[in-house]
Amino acid sequence: MAFRRRSKRIPAKTPGELDAMQAAGEIVGKALQAVRAAAASGVSTLELDEVAEQVIRENGAIPAFKGYQGFPGSICSSVNDVIVHGIPSKETILADGDLVSIDCGAILDGWVGDSAWTFGIGRLDEKVQRLNEATEWVLMEGIKAMVPGNRLTDISYALEVATFAAEEKFGVELFIVDGYGGHGIGRAMHEEPYLANEGKPGRGPVIQEGSVLAIEPMLTLGTEDNEVLDDDWTVVTLDGSYSSHWEHTVAATSDGPRILTPRY
Repeated sequence: MAFRRRSKRIPAKTPGELDAMQAAGEIVGKALQAVRAAAASGVSTLELDEVAEQVIRENGAIPAFKGYQGFPGSICSSVNDVIVHGIPSKETILADGDLVSIDCGAILDGWVGDSAWTFGIGRLDEKVQRLNEATEWVLMEGIKAMVPGNRLTDISYALEVATFAAEEKFGVELFIVDGYGGHGIGRAMHEEPYLANEGKPGRGPVIQEGSVLAIEPMLTLGTEDNEVLDDDWTVVTLDGSYSSHWEHTVAATSDGPRILTPRY
């Protein structure tokens, strides 16, 4: 008798574990809201980092990023052509027209929440504003594919299709950052599997009820090509074009996708 090999599935969390993850995610949401409220022309990204860490610790959690593989900050603060992993610095002073991506993580009772959003300082250039609105929309469209029974790359495909649709919807040419994407998450910030932001559908492990992924499209105005700076963290666009990054931690449930990092 021949036996079919059981298809691989993305590990599932119990309902109670999802609630615990959302408790961590809600703290991330509070930290992001506080950072955005503090962000203004003349403020350094190091000051924003201090705001985030204070909110995280006051809510009984630990910054997930601080010390992670040697990273020095509680947030990643990525400005303009910095795509991800920008290190908070007293030398990086925000100015009107800047596009700022804040990525933040918190650990509560051993569970991790991870989320990012991008916003402008003062008045943004119209094209940059469209980029940012498009990236948020692409994230929300990709999240719709986070349902039991789909496969991992069904989300990748949804993000890619949404990116093409966003070009027409928002009237801006978009580029999907090469080499970076989302990931599994739970008791560790980065768990298997890696989630690409583009690709063919129907591949990879099966999403089951209780599976959790961090979904995070990263789009730019000029190129998919990027490089890491000498600090071994900061990722920038090769052509200096602006970049936007949005992320939510999302669970697949029988009632549809559940965002575990809400920003109330």
